[in-house]
Amino acid sequence: MKLHLSGQAGLNMFSGYGEGYVAVNQMRYTSNMIVLPNRIIENWQASSVDSLGVEHLDPLLVMQPEIILLGTGSILRFPAASLMRTILSRGIGFEVMDTQATCRTYNILSSEGRHVAAAILIQSVGA
Repeated sequence: MKLHLSGQAGLNMFSGYGEGYVAVNQMRYTSNMIVLPNRIIENWQASSVDSLGVEHLDPLLVMQPEIILLGTGSILRFPAASLMRTILSRGIGFEVMDTQATCRTYNILSSEGRHVAAAILIQSVGA
């Protein structure tokens, strides 16, 4: 599905998504990734929601986003409660959504000037 962009110029915005991919600024990505308004981290090493640990989010946590949106693919799946508690204890919001909702929510928050990050699980091994 293609998304209509209405954000600020120069920001990373999701421009589409579908089975096995997301598009950011019209560029298609087929592996797990982290998207911030001013940076993209490709080939994110998380392999599944079930195996997701704080070590997978460490590169993101040092950037101190206001909120992290976790896109879990086409099916909503929640990580371990201990991971969620760890992130929330650092004063960072944490929302888990399917990838479609994550893309749309990220675009809205980013266009509002919020320091948001989207952690996208596209290829989930063992999910």
